[in-house]
Formats: sequence, structure tokens, C-alpha cells
Amino acid sequence: MTKDTQIVFETFIEKLSESVDEEDFHEAMGCAAAGLDLITFAYLSLPAQRSGEPKVISNYPERWTAHYLQNRYQKLDPVVLRARCGGCPFRWGSDLRGIEMSPAQQQLLDEAAEFSIRCGLTIPIANRRGGIAAVTFAADEPNPAFLRVAERYEQALQLMATCFHIYVLRKLAGDRTVDGISLTPREYEYLQWAARGKSAWAIGCILGIKRRTAAFHLDNAKKKLGVRTQNQAIALLVSSRTFSSLRN
Repeated sequence: MTKDTQIVFETFIEKLSESVDEEDFHEAMGCAAAGLDLITFAYLSLPAQRSGEPKVISNYPERWTAHYLQNRYQKLDPVVLRARCGGCPFRWGSDLRGIEMSPAQQQLLDEAAEFSIRCGLTIPIANRRGGIAAVTFAADEPNPAFLRVAERYEQALQLMATCFHIYVLRKLAGDRTVDGISLTPREYEYLQWAARGKSAWAIGCILGIKRRTAAFHLDNAKKKLGVRTQNQAIALLVSSRTFSSLRN
């Protein structure tokens, strides 16, 4: 790993540790990818349960991502099917040599190409929870520059993909309901800090944000929970945790 790559990676890990919601994770991976001259990325996590919804964090064109999920393309995408097998990172192109594709799969790739997604490097990620996950860095064409970067940074990208997945599971997959009310990641996190006796000012210092930002989200949490004071909100948080522990 070169010095420049190490700086990109260290900055990436720092951003991941500070990330609270999907927007934060999107920015963390986007900045890291751009730092390695890989502009387009997509993170896809599929739950073990068939009824579960996939999680996508990506800077692919929004129209393509919406179309992909609406048509449940993750069930027939040959890249995803290859990633399901696990193993090492693999490169792919619009033809996906060595894989016999159905007309529907070929149509999927043709549609992706219309959005300048014609080739990429995909990194399968082992998921102990039974689901599968993968990070893909894509390009409009397999030009020498893209192939050179993908090969040069393959190990670093594999490590980045794994770290990204771990942080996403830790920060976004948890239950953030309090007394049956769903809170945003920031509201829930700041309320947790408040339950530890931290003021809005202290929370701001710990997380590197302004005091009024922490106060704003704490106020939103109180409004959603229908309480007037922060102590009442904390009491609901504690009781919700206790009930969840007894139930499990």
C-alpha cells in the first residue's frame, strides 16, 4: 500500500467510524473511491430471509438503482449470482465470459450499459448472518486506466469493502425503535449518549458536531416520542431496551 493509498484508507476508516446514516456512508465510500480514481460504486446487501429487503448504498444513477430494485434484478443479476459463491474479487464485463446467460439476464446487462455500467470489479463479502453482500466498482468501459487501478488496489479495495460492510451492519441494521416509535440513526445515537449522562454540548464534542445540531436531533426525538423532557425520553429508551432484553 503506497503512502497516498494509506492516507485514503485511513481517512475512509475515520469517516466510517463517524458515520451514522446512509448519507454518511455514501460520502465515505464515494470520497475513498474518487481518491483511488474509481468513481462509481455500489454496495448491495441481501438478507438471509427471502422476505427481507436488500440494502443498497450507491452512487449509480438513481433512475437505474430504482429500476433495478423495482424489478428485483438482484434475483437474476449474473454479477450478484457470481458474488453469492463468495471467493476472491472478480472482474466482469458486459459479456461475462464463461457464464451462460438467459435472455432476461442479457437484457439486464444491456439496460445497465445504458447507464454507463458496462464493466467492474466486484468484491464478495462473507456475511456470518446468513445473507450475502458485495461491493462493486464499475466503469463505462474496460479501459486500461480502470483495469490498472482495479488490479493495483485490489487488496486495499477488498479491505475497504469488508470494513464498509461491518460498519453498515453495526450502524444501520440495529433496531432503533423506542416505545414503538422509529427514530432516525442520529436521533437514536444522540439519545443513547444522553442516556449516558452527556449533554448536547458534550455530545457535540465527542462526535465533532455543533451543540445545536445535537440539541436539534434530541428535540426531534422528544417530539416523536411525545414527551416534554429529555429525562422522559431517556426513560422510554431504557424501558424499551429492558423489554427487548426480556423478550429475547
